[in-house]
Amino acid sequence: MKKNPPLTSTTITKAHPRRLALSMFAGITIACLSAIPTAKAAEPLLNASYDVTRELFKEVNPAFVADWKKNTGESIVINQSHGGSSKQARSVIDGLNASVVTMNQASDIDAIADKGLLSPNWSAAFPNNAAPFYSTMVFLVRKGNPKHVANWDDLGKPGIQVIVPNPKTSGNGRYTYLAAWGSVIKNGGSEAQARDLVGRLFKNVPVLDAGGRGATTTFTQRQIGDVLVTFENEVQLVRQEFGDNYDIVYPKYSILAESPVAVVDKVVDKIGTRKVATAYLQFLYSDAGQEIAAKHFFRPRSDKVAKKYAANFKSVNLFTLNEVFGDWKQAQKKHFDDGAEFDKIYQSKK
Repeated sequence: MKKNPPLTSTTITKAHPRRLALSMFAGITIACLSAIPTAKAAEPLLNASYDVTRELFKEVNPAFVADWKKNTGESIVINQSHGGSSKQARSVIDGLNASVVTMNQASDIDAIADKGLLSPNWSAAFPNNAAPFYSTMVFLVRKGNPKHVANWDDLGKPGIQVIVPNPKTSGNGRYTYLAAWGSVIKNGGSEAQARDLVGRLFKNVPVLDAGGRGATTTFTQRQIGDVLVTFENEVQLVRQEFGDNYDIVYPKYSILAESPVAVVDKVVDKIGTRKVATAYLQFLYSDAGQEIAAKHFFRPRSDKVAKKYAANFKSVNLFTLNEVFGDWKQAQKKHFDDGAEFDKIYQSKK
């Protein structure tokens, strides 16, 4: 059998002229295509949030992704990180590449700003002090309210077990502390009386979970405690999941618990997500975003949406943090810094 000649440059040049032209054209085409820069995939947007917003953002995120795609033609990915609000702030400070933070208290975002990761004037970047919705602290008790819990003072009575997360790591726990303290002041009581009530309340706390969702698990699944103090939206979700096993009690006074948001400037400028991060937070103020918030029992800022979902929200006497405590920095220093009021109160229970 005659062997084929070895493949050399000579045999290539003797190839059929048409095949040679096609081969050269293909080579040139491949070279040109390889020279065209490919479109860079958009960086995923990470939202670092507190731990009772899981269900909320499971609905917000795909709604925003669809809206962004419709308006820009771009596909994006949104990732979530959840935990106690203060723990989440610490994670961002320690290097978590979150483009946005959606917290339950301004002091956590202030802590991030103090490290130079975002503007100290972050609360002016969006309406309503950069809080697109809000909640308040209420009580979840076992069906029939067997311990007859009606108000904050009841949480300090002997024989009542109260489930509250740690105010040092959780905005949920911090708001509970401040709501109890403020209820005394709003009823005409003194600072000493407020300190006494909060002291008695925390003596009745058998375990301090790190975050609000952990506290809910302790109460509902581990069946510890007579009353869970948590955000209004959280108790409504518990009622939806567990049906009629629990009742909700609204105290006479409670605190207005804002849910502030911010773009993390250092991160978005590093990875190029500023435009989409800003639009993402603006979406929370849109009719679509406000509807989703209301469906998840967060009180919306939109009057139109609030009216539509009025049946979800009982009227309650809400006081702001500023009315009783000055501002978050003052409240943090007096009550939650190391060695401050909470540490003294909690150490005295041992």
